[in-house]
Amino acid sequence: MAKSCSHWWHAPFYFAMSVTLAVIAITTPIHSSLKNSIPPNNSIKHSLSINATQALRTHGFNVFATLLQFSPELFLSSSESTIFGIQDSAISNLSLPPWAMKQLLQYHTSPSKLPIQELFKKPLGTCLPTLLQHKNTAITTTNVNQRSIEINNVLISHPDVFLEGPISIHGVLGPFFSLDLPGIVQDWDIIESPICDTNNRVVSNMSEPKNRIEWPRIVQVLSSNGFVSFAIGLHSVLDGILKDHANLSSVTIFAPPNLMFVASPSPFLDRIARFHIVPLKFSYIELASLPEKSSLKTLIPDKDLWITSRVKFSQNLAIHGVEITAPEISSSEKFIIHGISRAFNVEELPSALK
Repeated sequence: MAKSCSHWWHAPFYFAMSVTLAVIAITTPIHSSLKNSIPPNNSIKHSLSINATQALRTHGFNVFATLLQFSPELFLSSSESTIFGIQDSAISNLSLPPWAMKQLLQYHTSPSKLPIQELFKKPLGTCLPTLLQHKNTAITTTNVNQRSIEINNVLISHPDVFLEGPISIHGVLGPFFSLDLPGIVQDWDIIESPICDTNNRVVSNMSEPKNRIEWPRIVQVLSSNGFVSFAIGLHSVLDGILKDHANLSSVTIFAPPNLMFVASPSPFLDRIARFHIVPLKFSYIELASLPEKSSLKTLIPDKDLWITSRVKFSQNLAIHGVEITAPEISSSEKFIIHGISRAFNVEELPSALK
């Protein structure tokens, strides 16, 4: 009796997870990132998923075992799969909407069979594709002598939990991205992944994640504070910004309330978004203390912003002829956001400077 009741607390989680996975299955189709992906035969897939589920439970990965049991198609949508199961303590209290849970599961599955020996053969900094389109993980640490390897700075604690047919499963200590996700917005990208080149090599510095800008959080903050159109525009061009400026350590963002260029061609929208980002962090007081006509570099080479009016410690500070109406909407160690009255015109030189 005691044994049968000892895991009573799992029931609410499993029930909630079952509902979540049912919603995912009903509302969203599964897409592999590979064009030549071929779903396994149903009977073979069923047999493999049962064996894999048992292996995960045997090693203590009960949450991922339940996820695989209820929705094997989320993991096995390609001809081969490597699943990185997250330990229970890291996700047992996780609460995510179905679309975000789907992203998490797809990001922890690679459309290739990668036993631990194959992973050790790959050079440090190798990018690994995932089932989430345009998102990669990366090998960030390897130590053959100690038989240890990290993906996205997360240790593979249980290598080769399951090796059968086209499937490999490893256990990892935690998720491959931060789950500190306040204000999640429907269907938006919640995962900040390594930036990789055409040779599947990391071009951003994954070994120093503390220096990376919290772009998903920035987009969420913008949206939750009423700057929805600018948040949508920034989100749509973020991949290009990440590729060109992977080593940014801090930014100041000037957010307009309305951005009528959201439906514009991507190169133009990209240029507009970059013109509202300064690659240094400036508080309102620091901006107000700058001399009149001081320039602020943006993410567009040779296109600076200018301090065009200044009344210290007041709301009347203007940048490029546009007033800062909501100073310091949000800030962290890496970013600060100021609300402005309208969008900057990238081709316009303020009259005060002509």
